[in-house]
Amino acid sequence: MPAPAGTKRVRGVQIHRPFVYGTEAVPFDPANRPKNAPADHTHSWKVFVRGINNEDISYWLRKVQFKLHDTYPNSLRMIEGPPYEVEETGWGEFEIAIKFYFVPESTEKPQSIWHGLKLHPYGDDIEGKKERREMVKSICYEEVLFNEPVEQFYDVLTGGGAYARGKAGAKMGKASARGMPTAEIPERISKDNVYSREQESRELDRLGVAIKTVENQIAEEKKRLIEEETKLAELEKTEGRPVNKKR
Repeated sequence: MPAPAGTKRVRGVQIHRPFVYGTEAVPFDPANRPKNAPADHTHSWKVFVRGINNEDISYWLRKVQFKLHDTYPNSLRMIEGPPYEVEETGWGEFEIAIKFYFVPESTEKPQSIWHGLKLHPYGDDIEGKKERREMVKSICYEEVLFNEPVEQFYDVLTGGGAYARGKAGAKMGKASARGMPTAEIPERISKDNVYSREQESRELDRLGVAIKTVENQIAEEKKRLIEEETKLAELEKTEGRPVNKKR
């Protein structure tokens, strides 16, 4: 019996789509404080979900729900379309629950993640950042994985209009005239985005240096241990092995 329309899955296929999520916060300028901000609030902030380079992700993401702290009016904010973001003011940091609802064609269940709102500078030159009232960014890279998507959603994800049987038996979509959506991250770092092949290469280089440093430290420690064991063996020859007396 054939599967109901829209429920047949493309077997043996996994498709991932990258995105970023996080918060941006700026302390109030005393000379230009928001008029409607409560008296105890100190910062303007924003929580968001975006494409890596602000690419359109609405072809797989239908809406996003942000759960703010209970002290905010209407703390459950549902954003029905891009930009998927909420802007607010506040004085304290807290965890924000972010729930993803995928397009109806996907038949996928919603997924949730948590992210901490950062209002205060961290890392290097904290006092300087405070003095300059620099924006505090806390941004994470993530990928959503669609395992064996249904055929209709596979078509949406890949831009395919027709299906052909692959060598492994999985159905593979053909790119349509509008081009195939991509899961590739950008080649270069840009002003608004560091998640790129360039940054990936830098991180790999840093990891390589760190691994080499650890290997050298291990080699030095092994050398030191061998030297200590050699000294101990020479002492045993000249002084004899210590005798452990039973009490």
